[in-house]
Amino acid sequence: MRHLIIALTASALALGAAHAAGKHAGGHDEMAIGKPAEAVNAKRTVTITMFENDDGAMLFEPASLEVKEGETIRLSFVNKGETDHEFVMDDHEELMKHKEMMAKFPEMEHDDPNSVRLAPGDKGEIVWTFAKAGNFEFACLIPGHYEAGMKGEITVSN
Repeated sequence: MRHLIIALTASALALGAAHAAGKHAGGHDEMAIGKPAEAVNAKRTVTITMFENDDGAMLFEPASLEVKEGETIRLSFVNKGETDHEFVMDDHEELMKHKEMMAKFPEMEHDDPNSVRLAPGDKGEIVWTFAKAGNFEFACLIPGHYEAGMKGEITVSN
C-alpha cells in the first residue's frame, strides 16, 4: 500500500509539472501582449540586463519599456547576476498565475516564447511583435525574485 501511495503521488507531481511546463490556455501563437516574431522583422534592439545589487535587490535594467502597437523588437538579455534569472512578459493576471505555478514548481522548464531563463553570465533573446496597445508587465518569477524587485512595465502605445 505504501508503494502505491508513493507511486500515485509521484505520478500526480509529474502530471502537474508537465502541465506547468506546457502552454497557457489558448496557446502562445498570440497573447494579449502580442506574438513571437522573426528576427529579420525587428526594427530595433533593446538590451535588458538582469542582476542583483549589494543591497539584495534583484533588478532589470531598464525597468520599463515603451513600444508602439505593431512594433517588432529584439529583446536581448544578459544575466550579470550571480544566480539564475528569468524574464517573462504578459498581462498582470497571467504573470500572477505563472508566479503561483513557479512557487509550486520552482525548477520547471519553460517553453514559452514570451520568456527566457538564464544562468549567470548567459545571454538570450526574444523577438516579439507587440500587437495590441495597453499596459503590460515583465518579471522574474523564480521564487523570491519578484518580491526582491525584479519586475517592470511595458507600455504599448497606438
